[in-house]
Amino acid sequence: MSAASCLHTEDQFLCSICLDVFTDPVSTPCGHNFCKSCITDHWDVKVQHDCPNCQEVFYRRPELKVNTFISEMVAQFRQSAQQEASSSSSEQQVSKPGEVPCDVCTGTKLKALKSCLVCLVSYCETHLKPHLTTTGLKKHQLIDPVENLGGRMCEKHNKLLELFCKNDQMCVCALCPYLDHKTHDVVPLREEYEGKKAELGKTEAEIQQMIQKRRLKLEEFKQSVELSKKNADREVAEGVQVFSALMETVERRLNNLMDTIKEKQRETEKQADGFIKELQQEISELEKRSSEVKKLSRSEDHLHLLQNITSLNTAPPTKNWTGVRVHPPSYEGTVVRAVKQLKETLSEQMKKLFEAELKRVQQYEVDLTLDPDTAHPALILSDDGKQVHHVDVKKNLPDNPERFSSGAHVLSKQSFSSGRSYFEVQVKGKTGWVLGVVKESMNRKMVTELDNESKSCVIGCMSDGWNFALDYPLAGLTLKSKPEKVGVFVDYEEGLASFYDVDTASLLYSFTGWSFKEKLFPIFSPETNEGGKNSATLIISPVRHTEKNKY
Repeated sequence: MSAASCLHTEDQFLCSICLDVFTDPVSTPCGHNFCKSCITDHWDVKVQHDCPNCQEVFYRRPELKVNTFISEMVAQFRQSAQQEASSSSSEQQVSKPGEVPCDVCTGTKLKALKSCLVCLVSYCETHLKPHLTTTGLKKHQLIDPVENLGGRMCEKHNKLLELFCKNDQMCVCALCPYLDHKTHDVVPLREEYEGKKAELGKTEAEIQQMIQKRRLKLEEFKQSVELSKKNADREVAEGVQVFSALMETVERRLNNLMDTIKEKQRETEKQADGFIKELQQEISELEKRSSEVKKLSRSEDHLHLLQNITSLNTAPPTKNWTGVRVHPPSYEGTVVRAVKQLKETLSEQMKKLFEAELKRVQQYEVDLTLDPDTAHPALILSDDGKQVHHVDVKKNLPDNPERFSSGAHVLSKQSFSSGRSYFEVQVKGKTGWVLGVVKESMNRKMVTELDNESKSCVIGCMSDGWNFALDYPLAGLTLKSKPEKVGVFVDYEEGLASFYDVDTASLLYSFTGWSFKEKLFPIFSPETNEGGKNSATLIISPVRHTEKNKY
């Protein structure tokens, strides 16, 4: 008997109704075998009693009895299959948390190898064999193991979800297009799957690009903080060198200076830390989203991808970091202004500090040329745009909006809207002149516009010998000597504009604490020629880096 039983295959012991091994097998008058409960349930819902296999109709419901011979054969087969499953289970992997278990295994659940979309059951390697050997089961559609196979059935029609409705953006069964989705654009799951998978690939690439940009911006912030720290360390060292030999009052001023520098550094680090943390958070969220997108994009399960892609459509909120900067604070003038208050006892140290200061700002030299479209009609510009002087007779020029029509001024073609800039202007031989930077929106047609209400950083020398700075309030300048060349330094982010006597390496005046919110244009005025007394030319000069003051 045992030798004969080994010749039997599992498909000989399968009920054609439940497609599983017989339980209490019974035989119908036509000779076919079924599980007792399966054929009983079948006849309970049928008006006429027929055979599910050959459709022979029985005019009277047959009385069914368990076929003891087949029952014994099934028992032997079950025992043999159980022994085989037991021996192979040691070679197969036990299902772990997060893995799909076999639905047929009793006791220890093995890891499912495939899921059947017809049976809606997941099988391990042993229990999958009938689907690989039995003729009827070979036609079933097998996929990689997934959970919740019931979710793959249409709730309304109890049929497999194998189509996708583009109008309603949902998976549907084969009956839905004829009943609930008439006239809708319905395509096979695979077609929509391929399209969505391509979109996911594009989304993943975009996310990776966003991550890369933010990593670069993160590095930029870190470098800005490091540069700021180096500048702060340098300024502290200079302050220590200057003030270390002074009396107690001088030491007190040194501490004030250091506190100011360190506060600026702390503010810079605080700002950068905020940006860095925000960027790290965005990178973390994007990496998490990238992982989810990558995982979903690699899925070969059409339905799983389409049912879960909606949750990925909403990208995490991110900031546009393109224009965000961490600008190291400017320390130019910090030590200088502190030491200047002690000039009676520190004249030599003051001179050295000014020289170092000038060397430092000169590295930010910019090349400027005068803009003839802004020049007052009484001004004459050189061909190279570097020189300007005043004449008594006005030229007949178009009165365009950019042109000054009252004050004898001219702007440069170049403007400042960020960073640091420095330029030098020769004023030698002049009794009157005006230099500085003004906002782009200033009125070019009113005499009163260039005053202390214009929020411009301008200094000047009048023919009567009075020197001034357009600050709050209007400040008079007391100069030891008349400058022949003036250096102008602007730090846009710091709100700083400083003017230097280049030849004596001394600070003429500093505008501090300003808030620049629009473009700044360098402004030049040779003033009226005063009947020839002020006829000298105003000249934009290149910076001379001699061995003495070379930076």
